[in-house]
Amino acid sequence: MANIRVALSQFRPTKGEYAPNVARIGAVITQAARLDPKPELVVFPETATSGYFVEGGVKELAVTAGTLARDLAAAYHGPHIDVTVGFYERFQNHIYNSALYVTLGDRRPEIRHVHRKVFLPTYGVFDEERFVDRGQDGVRAFETGWAEGGKAAILICEDAWHSLAATVAALEGAQLIIVPSASPARGLDEEETCEGEMALPVSVVRWERIVRGIAEEHGVFVALANLVGFEGGKGFPGASAVVDPTGKIIARGPLFEEALLTADVDLDALTTARSDSPLLADLQSALPVLTKSLSGDKQNQKVRFDPASNGAPVQAARRTPHVDIVDRQIDASDPLAIDPELTRKWLVSFLKDEVVRRRGFKKGIVGLSGGVDSAVTAFLAAQALGKDNVVGVRMPYRTSSPESLEHAQLIVDALGIPAITIDISDAVDGYLKQVGDADPHRLGNVMARERMIVLFDRSAKHNALPLGTSNKSERLLGYFTWHGDDAPPVNPLGDLFKTQVWALARHVGVPEEIVGKPATADLIKGQTDEGDLGISYAKADRILYHLIRGEEPRGFTKEEVKVVRTRLDSTHWKRRLPTVAVLSQTAIGEFYLRPVDY
Repeated sequence: MANIRVALSQFRPTKGEYAPNVARIGAVITQAARLDPKPELVVFPETATSGYFVEGGVKELAVTAGTLARDLAAAYHGPHIDVTVGFYERFQNHIYNSALYVTLGDRRPEIRHVHRKVFLPTYGVFDEERFVDRGQDGVRAFETGWAEGGKAAILICEDAWHSLAATVAALEGAQLIIVPSASPARGLDEEETCEGEMALPVSVVRWERIVRGIAEEHGVFVALANLVGFEGGKGFPGASAVVDPTGKIIARGPLFEEALLTADVDLDALTTARSDSPLLADLQSALPVLTKSLSGDKQNQKVRFDPASNGAPVQAARRTPHVDIVDRQIDASDPLAIDPELTRKWLVSFLKDEVVRRRGFKKGIVGLSGGVDSAVTAFLAAQALGKDNVVGVRMPYRTSSPESLEHAQLIVDALGIPAITIDISDAVDGYLKQVGDADPHRLGNVMARERMIVLFDRSAKHNALPLGTSNKSERLLGYFTWHGDDAPPVNPLGDLFKTQVWALARHVGVPEEIVGKPATADLIKGQTDEGDLGISYAKADRILYHLIRGEEPRGFTKEEVKVVRTRLDSTHWKRRLPTVAVLSQTAIGEFYLRPVDY
């Protein structure tokens, strides 16, 4: 039939900013149209016009399909080209998570299809049903602009996880199934690699299994386009892919980076694939038998959409953003094993995105205790921001171990970062002298909170964002000072257990003197974490791993499990914001929902 070139844009939207995102989308389409050969289709991810986790902002950012088509046409000046863009849509007084398929070019934009997401994830980090309605038009194949008789279908993110949706698309005659996605990366705890032995997050590998299965079972091409960037700490990984009808990945995008990925799709290959594996033909023959108990007439009416109505047209981008064009061992018996290089790349990308792009800082500031957590945070920050943009702050108290200062200096010397030392003894002692009767526990809390006073004050002086250093083990066990260690607004290590931090530390090059020494808060002479907790991190981490999954830990004594369970259950309050009495229908964080990085 024809060969077509497909381009997938791994796009990082500016969260909550419709007009700038559409302008950048138009610029990327323009860049794609200048490639030789020119792609017939450019696919953008789910919610590319706004970002995904916008919560209560959805209704402000939703536009009609006609509005988006008009604004894309204004932002793009070039030859005839098909485009798919994910967006929040207004249609007949409802709001949907939708994808627009439009042909742009010299004439007025021609809307060929609008798909409204059918399966709305509302579990874990997802809460879609609270903000958008379920699509009622099902899944349909439609005529495209890239080939006479060429047909495509769209499945948005979780739609593709349900086998029936892809089956309907294939039965409708789709040759290409387009999957715009905004699926955050999750999972370092399994042995997962992809073709080519590049380590990927667990969720990305599972996604590839899904789309490869769709392609192979139905003899179709699949184009998966995923967002990149971080929203509230949740990282969209990219790793977009084009899969041929034999289930082979013919192109894959990079991790955590914007890119324009291209692949050639040979539609004639569908005939060979379906002949060699006639599963779709078998399904078509058997379908009357499989569905004889079902009734209802098939509706083939053309998709409807609301015309342009949202404000003035978006202006075209003044400049084309730079987007790279891509042609392009874990111990499975240990549930806490991580791929350290993947983890490093993930967290460096997180810091770049969260500190610079989301919050507008050029610098970060880290309290250097001489321990492994602050050392790893400093190493990651130096890689993400550059060594001259990371300020290390040593904050000793008069009883602090000299070794802590020495080890903090090791990190400063190894990274070449600017550093300052501020002794907190006078500030802490001055306060305690007035109130008296300070037991070691209170003394430790005062020290931890005084250090945050110093860190935030130095933050204001250096215009550097404070970076947290608490790991997941400490957070789950409540082994930190409330509004002390946990106060910094950005924390790269908060979802890594202590044993995982040690593994990452060795990988990034933290000196062994720091990695190998007993962990200590160094608030009391001779203090160690494991002495305070009454259990080793090696055991506590594995017990926590099972408890937070609702599983009963095995291979540990009842006393060990009790120690961990008691600390976990008794410290939930330390992991939450203050409880506020809800009196109105606009209570902050309950009804008035705006994410921090909006």
